[in-house]
Amino acid sequence: MTSSGLSGGALERVVAQVRAVGDGVVSSLGPGGAPQAAFLTLAVTERGELVFDAREGSRKVANLRRDPRVAVVVGGPGGTTLQVEGVADVPDGADRERCAEAYRSAFPHFAASLDDPGIVVVRVVVRWARWGDHRTSPPVVVELVGGGRA
Repeated sequence: MTSSGLSGGALERVVAQVRAVGDGVVSSLGPGGAPQAAFLTLAVTERGELVFDAREGSRKVANLRRDPRVAVVVGGPGGTTLQVEGVADVPDGADRERCAEAYRSAFPHFAASLDDPGIVVVRVVVRWARWGDHRTSPPVVVELVGGGRA
């Protein structure tokens, strides 16, 4: 999987938002094309890849193996939001370990789950992102990366 289109301030903003919030909604496409969403804990790598864990037999893993396009929203009561579209995969080898380490660091209380053979690490490579601060009037909305939408 190729790296995200994030760099500089965009990369910093994505990393900061995910680390500050720590959870969000991941939407994938079901077998018939209908959207399916799940609220999950989310970590982020230094490269700006979003990371979560999931049961191998879950519908979200089945969905992303069939169609890797996903949308993620990170935000909530704090007044800032991050909207992401990207491509998800289940990395292996060194990429899996790098992503798993980001997850372990963010959620040490969930670290043991990564040793369960029924759990996979999912990585989302960002293709499009928009950040918004809705605490101000008017709100500030910044497209961080675009053009290569998933």
